[in-house]
Amino acid sequence: QVHLVESGGGSVQAGGSLRLSCAASGYSTNCAGWFRQAPGKEREAVAGIYPHGGSTYYADSVKGRFTISQDNAKDTVTLEMNSLKPEDTAMYYCAAEMFCYSWPLQIADYRYWGQGTQVTVSS
Repeated sequence: QVHLVESGGGSVQAGGSLRLSCAASGYSTNCAGWFRQAPGKEREAVAGIYPHGGSTYYADSVKGRFTISQDNAKDTVTLEMNSLKPEDTAMYYCAAEMFCYSWPLQIADYRYWGQGTQVTVSS
């Protein structure tokens, strides 16, 4: 089993920055992603990382503003979010998986999810 815990969410004004962290415990995983879901909208992919494949991906809406990274020593995946916009407001979830052969993974491919952390960006 894998247990994921997100932290770092909060409220910020437009143009500000936040850093989200996802701490993993239990079995080792090989890839991870950040997703978000705004009220009334479907969950969408934000960014993902597959260190063994040397690959990251970003949604077009966050490219150039968000950066995903992984600290293997601390079993932590971080999402640095800069130049935040009101449309970035959502609940953010991290997800992880051991089997990443069909990278980039879709939402349904991830078996392990955190409980979410709220990000609110005011204009």
